[in-house]
Amino acid sequence: MENLETWQYAATALIFVWTGFVRSGLGFGGAALGLPLLLLVVDDPLIWIPLIGVHLLFFSGITVGTRLSAVDWSFLKKAFGIMIIPKMVGVFGLLTLPTELMVTFVYIMTLLYGVMYLFKYQIKSQSNLFDGFLLVIGGYVSGTSLIGAPLIVAVFMHRVAKEELRNTLFVLWFVLVTIKLSVLGSVGVDFWWIHHLWLLPAAAIGHVVGLRLHDYLISQDAGYFKQTIGAILIVICLIGLMR
Repeated sequence: MENLETWQYAATALIFVWTGFVRSGLGFGGAALGLPLLLLVVDDPLIWIPLIGVHLLFFSGITVGTRLSAVDWSFLKKAFGIMIIPKMVGVFGLLTLPTELMVTFVYIMTLLYGVMYLFKYQIKSQSNLFDGFLLVIGGYVSGTSLIGAPLIVAVFMHRVAKEELRNTLFVLWFVLVTIKLSVLGSVGVDFWWIHHLWLLPAAAIGHVVGLRLHDYLISQDAGYFKQTIGAILIVICLIGLMR
């Protein structure tokens, strides 16, 4: 992060605007839709994950700080109990697995998300067993790279009331990311604190726009929006995998 070229700084700022918009507008996906782009700038997840994680804590905290009554605490506790062990396994995998393998993993997972969005495929389940499976896999993926949100949301969308969904997810992200960053901090991973001075304002722009569009996005058919995102993700991931 200390020796980036001008285009890399500019690209990073724009990507953080995008992640802020997605996170507050949809309630999830800031990391899943931002990390693949950031890896095209610098292909090391351990550089970007602390930055994304701190932003998520900051913005999720100010978003739900006055909305804690609109959280489904009952289901949140159940889901957390299922996810915590695979979450920790994923965090330690991030620290021990080769960087090239982790980058490839991020691109492959995101490529799958892009295909799902492009072809309007939505993971659905009416089975408690399958819900548990998705939460376990989502917890592990979240632990390795913070991109497990689409798998986790697939469960929460039909278990949590629509008006409580975003706030409940934000509380979950806050807890999961706190655990992840605590582990990373304990082993000496650099959090690049000085760079938050210019990246937080960039993310704040996207956050404010996302908050204003949130009600529209959840009340309208966002199919075309997701299809466009899916197509872009596929192109980005293919470029990243070829690199």
